Amino acid sequence: MKKIIFKGCGTAIITPFNENGINFEEFKKLIEFQISNKADSIIVCGTTGESSTMTLEERKQTIKFAVDTVNKRIPVIAGTGGNCTSQVIEFTKYAETIGVDGALVVTPYYNKTTQEGLIVHYKEIAKNTTLPIILYNVPSRTGVNILPSTCQKLSEIENIVAIKEASGNLSQVAEIANLCKENLHIYSGNDDQITPILSVGGIGVISVLSNLVPEFTHNIVNNFQNGKINEAIELQIKAIPLIKALFSEVNPIPIKSALNIIGYNVGTPRLPLIEMSKTGKEKLKSELLTFGLIK
Repeated sequence: MKKIIFKGCGTAIITPFNENGINFEEFKKLIEFQISNKADSIIVCGTTGESSTMTLEERKQTIKFAVDTVNKRIPVIAGTGGNCTSQVIEFTKYAETIGVDGALVVTPYYNKTTQEGLIVHYKEIAKNTTLPIILYNVPSRTGVNILPSTCQKLSEIENIVAIKEASGNLSQVAEIANLCKENLHIYSGNDDQITPILSVGGIGVISVLSNLVPEFTHNIVNNFQNGKINEAIELQIKAIPLIKALFSEVNPIPIKSALNIIGYNVGTPRLPLIEMSKTGKEKLKSELLTFGLIK
């Protein structure tokens, strides 16, 4: 069986910005909140962390800060993916030197590639690091879908250990589970599909929702894995309206608004992303109120 980096809830943590760049004081608060509220892992500089609009130096500083702040209390996974294989290799090597516990590597986007190209791309990355690698499949953003047969071939590589599956296609996830079995662990990449993916053998979620409610999200997975299936489903269903509000505009626009509303100071997303619309923010506030996160 492949190495398990974490089971449960991994938080795809946002990156707080201010006029000077990264707001590390606020970032520390967010990290400590996650650890004290049962997050099982932190994923830094992913899509939710706005890595695509951060400079290389900012990404390095942010990942290093997360590793140092967490200090081995829970695993830290760095988003190191991109659409240039050599640059992904270089950045993954850097992440390994500063002590991350794994790398989340999204498929190449815009230039895209074939299924065979995906295999070569990930093989090249894997052979240049000893870090455990989590594939990241999010076709709605990248225009590339990692097919189950491709997953099976990639699962034969020793340090490719898992996939974050955000295709939204449960039939595809089930086929990946069937073909790869314990050679490729599956994390839900969609907060509204945690229990469905657990039901076909998933071991957790890489979550946006857990930026707000890490213990709640952890409990969805923990209940399911401990045989409390009905309790897990109840939590999943309870969260659906809030999840819908958190994805009513492009992620991470709503989650940054939500964190600001509940009392953090995480700033606004970087252009081309903008602040949440007034209508969207009112709906979000309503769901935060219903969920008990504001009064």
